[in-house]
Amino acid sequence: MEFRPVKRSPGSFQQSLTPDDIKAVCRRAFGTEAHPLSAVELGMGMYNSTYKVELAGQDSPVILRVAPEPGSQFRSEQQLMRNEYASVPWLAVIAPLMPRVIVADWSHEVIGRDWMIQTYLDGVPAPDHLGTYPRTAWPTFFRQMGAITRSVHDVRGPCFGPVFGPEYETWGEAVIASLEEIAADLDSVGLDSSDVRKVAAVAGRDRAVLDEVTEARLLSGDLWTVNALMDPAASEPTITGVLDFDRTWFGDPAADWTIRMARAKEDERTAFWESYGALDRSPAAMWRAQVYEARHLGAIRLERHRLAKAEAVGESYGAMAEVLAGLT
Repeated sequence: MEFRPVKRSPGSFQQSLTPDDIKAVCRRAFGTEAHPLSAVELGMGMYNSTYKVELAGQDSPVILRVAPEPGSQFRSEQQLMRNEYASVPWLAVIAPLMPRVIVADWSHEVIGRDWMIQTYLDGVPAPDHLGTYPRTAWPTFFRQMGAITRSVHDVRGPCFGPVFGPEYETWGEAVIASLEEIAADLDSVGLDSSDVRKVAAVAGRDRAVLDEVTEARLLSGDLWTVNALMDPAASEPTITGVLDFDRTWFGDPAADWTIRMARAKEDERTAFWESYGALDRSPAAMWRAQVYEARHLGAIRLERHRLAKAEAVGESYGAMAEVLAGLT
């Protein structure tokens, strides 16, 4: 079998499988006669390890995604792959754009980690292809992103919190619990969590404003250009696939990462709102948006630490201080 892993240092968060691991997974998924011809690790993702696997006797490759070892996962990022699997029935509205799950295994009998095999989607990652079009054409892409996001946010959920759980009766409970988990994770790696804890305290003090959100909607969690595929031959930007819904949860659509990214700049992405619709700009909604931004910044700080980007970790404290100044 041809095996091409991404070269990483021994202490890196993402750890590659071995060729024997790949073979064992394929035998579990497709039977004892399964014969992988090649396994190429795709280095785009920053959490799960992802491989494009070619199998003898199959016309199309498959995608193998492997979760980090359980002991290396942050408290706020526990069992994200199981969360994605649980979200599949809720994402039926965009099923034609998503890969199908062929098999998932949480038993840890084969490799000691959660793993999932999905169908392979044709297309080129948007970060690699959108720039091949003139910028005047880019709004077409963001209108499509807005329409996809709108369809996801229109799905009503049964509770608040991550799709896989835990479940919360109120939105305030879910948000505060998330902030507290992020703070605990920061503590666990020796980073200052006091600003995140201050945000959690403010959110608790004014929890009634969070609890004005009484209807739980489905949030994609991480949808933006990096998780979109495009048609390489289309005359205008065309989204053909969307990936990686491991951070889905039920709550206020304004808390979604996609909304944060759409609001980040006044450029071609403003076309997003043409298909998505206008945001609530009431004082209460703007206050909640500050709490959501603090949560995003806390999660970003953890990710930057995981990627050993010390300078970016430091920058997050200044950004959080600005958010806190607007909340208190």
